[in-house]
Amino acid sequence: MSREAKRTTVLEVGDDGVALITIVNPPVNALTADIFHSLSESYEQALGREDVKAIVVTGAKGIFCGGFDVSGFGGQKHQEEQTRPGYTSVDFFTDGLEGAKKPSVAAIDGVALGGGLELAMVCHARISTATARLGLPELQLGVIPGLGGTQRLPRLVGLSKSLEMMLTSKAVEGTEACILGLVDAVVSPNELLPTARKWALDISQCRRPWVASLYRTDRLGSLKDTRQILKFARSQVKKQALNVKHPLICIDVVEEGIISGPQAGLWKETQESQQLQKSYTTKCLVHVFFAQRGALKVPGITDRGLMPRPLNKIAVLGGGLMGSGIATALILSNYSVILKEVNEKYLHAGIGRVRANLESHVKKGKMTEEKLERTMSLLRGVLDYESFRTVDLVIEAVIEDVSLKQQIFAELEKYCSPYCILASNTSTIDLTIIGERTNSLDRIAGAHFFSPAHVMPLLEIVRTRHTSPQVVVDLLNIGKKIKKIPVVVGNCTGFAVNRMFFPYTQAALLLVERGTNPYRIDDAITKFGMPMGPFRLADLVGFGVAIATGMQFLEKFPERTYKSMLIPILQEDKRAGESTNEGFYQYDQRRKATADPDLEKYIEKARSISGVTVDSKLVNIAEDDIVEMIFFPVVNEACRMLAEGIAVKAADLDIAAVMGMGFPPYRGGIVFWADSLGSKHICSRLDEWSKMYGDFFKPCPYLAERAAKGIPLSLSSDQANSRL
Repeated sequence: MSREAKRTTVLEVGDDGVALITIVNPPVNALTADIFHSLSESYEQALGREDVKAIVVTGAKGIFCGGFDVSGFGGQKHQEEQTRPGYTSVDFFTDGLEGAKKPSVAAIDGVALGGGLELAMVCHARISTATARLGLPELQLGVIPGLGGTQRLPRLVGLSKSLEMMLTSKAVEGTEACILGLVDAVVSPNELLPTARKWALDISQCRRPWVASLYRTDRLGSLKDTRQILKFARSQVKKQALNVKHPLICIDVVEEGIISGPQAGLWKETQESQQLQKSYTTKCLVHVFFAQRGALKVPGITDRGLMPRPLNKIAVLGGGLMGSGIATALILSNYSVILKEVNEKYLHAGIGRVRANLESHVKKGKMTEEKLERTMSLLRGVLDYESFRTVDLVIEAVIEDVSLKQQIFAELEKYCSPYCILASNTSTIDLTIIGERTNSLDRIAGAHFFSPAHVMPLLEIVRTRHTSPQVVVDLLNIGKKIKKIPVVVGNCTGFAVNRMFFPYTQAALLLVERGTNPYRIDDAITKFGMPMGPFRLADLVGFGVAIATGMQFLEKFPERTYKSMLIPILQEDKRAGESTNEGFYQYDQRRKATADPDLEKYIEKARSISGVTVDSKLVNIAEDDIVEMIFFPVVNEACRMLAEGIAVKAADLDIAAVMGMGFPPYRGGIVFWADSLGSKHICSRLDEWSKMYGDFFKPCPYLAERAAKGIPLSLSSDQANSRL
């Protein structure tokens, strides 16, 4: 069967008079123009046959439908499919399927996401397996549901829950979907099709109700309640979704359908959906979507045909904040974990931290007490290395002390099998130095989690020039299994995220010493879309960590490290950030941050030590200029990393910035955003500032060359040369 032939639907009519239409477009049966055309033909045939009494729609190989093919957004093929506005959602779905003279039932297994769920909601009933995932995640791509989802979901599950599902892009499993009213019954996978067939026949013979979800009103509530719910949703969106319009547009479209009727809602949905698909926000979010998936493909590693080895038993060294978080992430994914500490007191504390992490899941309703105990049973605490003889992977997570780590890795080599992967969670230290007392450099790699490790999505997998490709493949597989987003980077001080962003706080310190108010800086950066500004972040991380990592970069990159004494001066006065209730901000018992009027005296002292004077231009600097002076040095460092091959693809740095530092995904990532501004503009500004404030801002050769030739920063050297 050809590739094109596989992208279709299959119609089979049974002796019971039920036509089974199966979507076949591996791997997730995504919707495309071809699928819509084939689905239309299959329905037309089924509706025209006298021996067909009812229809069941399902997906091949245990997956109903993963939604619309994202690569089609804004593309020529998608535009060809939209022969006229509203064709798919109104004519085909509403009139052709929902309004047909024969009932349809959706048989859902695997996933029904986006357009897949919208197709299912058009059917007159939905039967699901317990573990199937159903949701409308379109907003995470900058668009809104465009096939009737904004109108049908509120009518099936109620306004509040439907807005929650759409605005957060969170799916629900089959069991919850049944409680909500999104599906009509939950059955085992073996019973899915037989039940759906019988249900469809029962509808056709009036033994069950024939329900068109678009016209239901029983779940919508009163107009007064509706207005309150919509008002609350808008207020939450305005607080949480800065600089983007599509969440508010989604709420407007839902409201249109409730106030003016579902047909009016469908037409507004169609109009807004098509406009949003052309927006810059969607372009950015689709880039992040594909960059995230592309991170799993590493040239020279994942293209060798290597299969990941089964890593069943994992040891974590160190039960502190990071080690306990890593252990939590592992046992939550059903890995058997050994947690090692140096004494009973530390071990007890480490296991207690893991339990506390799981208890937070229980409080949030994500886990039962019974599940907590089952999960904790996967964790075992030890004080020696004897049990390490049978582990497949060790993740070291002790303090950032080179000598200690070298000693640990030498001991690991003695106790672990020669096939055991030896990984370090170090955030800055060169892995080759860590492993220099061993003969195992080929199985040493970085597994750098971000705090809190069981929550933050990014996993930096760091390879040295000695690291075996098999080890990288194995760690990529582990990352996927524990639901992290793994990015493979090269070995250097700070690796990807910390190295790329080390100029972030330093640029902020430079501005402050020359007259910019630190709270204006944090305000400008949060308005730009970061979760918090550089000074609030420094308080959260703690000044001890900031100074230790700063020293690493000062030692490695002295020529471009801005040397400010402000943080050491604050720490000398026992102000270490949020942990001491004083840092750049003051903190109350609830950890609420407020500006500290005493900060100015510390700034003046740091300014005196540095020997710099206040620059009137920087005192009254515009917000846009603050953003550029903070982030352009980050872009400059990202360019150095691309030139050195620390990152294979610019998109990997985009994902690292978004998932590791909270860079706003609707800006596409640090390099993608930089390319939207243009290399010439960035290089020109950096060159201007370097003449005024020193080499900290000096453009690197990679950036300067691309600026001179007008080449995007994201293009590899080969791509750049071919373009020239």
